[in-house]
Amino acid sequence: MPYASGVGGYYQGLVRNRPGVRHKFMHTRRLWIAFLLCAAVSCSIHLRAQEKADAATIRALETKWTESYRQHSIDILSSLLADDFTITVEDGNVYSKAGYISHTADSKVHVQIAELSDLKVRFHGDIAIVTGSYHEKGESAGKGYEYHDRLTDLWVKSAGKWQVVSSHYSVPFKP
Repeated sequence: MPYASGVGGYYQGLVRNRPGVRHKFMHTRRLWIAFLLCAAVSCSIHLRAQEKADAATIRALETKWTESYRQHSIDILSSLLADDFTITVEDGNVYSKAGYISHTADSKVHVQIAELSDLKVRFHGDIAIVTGSYHEKGESAGKGYEYHDRLTDLWVKSAGKWQVVSSHYSVPFKP
């Protein structure tokens, strides 16, 4: 009987009439397959664990950002924002890092409540996308205000450090 061409045909011809060799070949092949499956599962478990740890870090950084904004902690806020940070706020105005820090430092603004909820974190490599809800209440120039917003924040991990590069806040549409 002619042997099939290709590698499979070669091995079939090599082991066809030698049962001990065939058994050893099949056993080695199964061990390699089992090893590769275990390695794949192990990598998958490790990646999921790392993603959970990174998600917890991002949530903690979101909370730290919110508290530093509420308390006018400019140094902390500045360390969380990338140099090219931009934010779009509820009225559609866009601010750079310097503009946002200037707004945060404004002594005429007194934030009484600043809270996050319903945060969801998704990853694409070293990029984290956060969506959620934000509630803020306070006084600005002696007048009360209150926001109930939806937010989207974009964090980037560079040199082992997470920083927010973009943020967007909007008021949900109510018909």
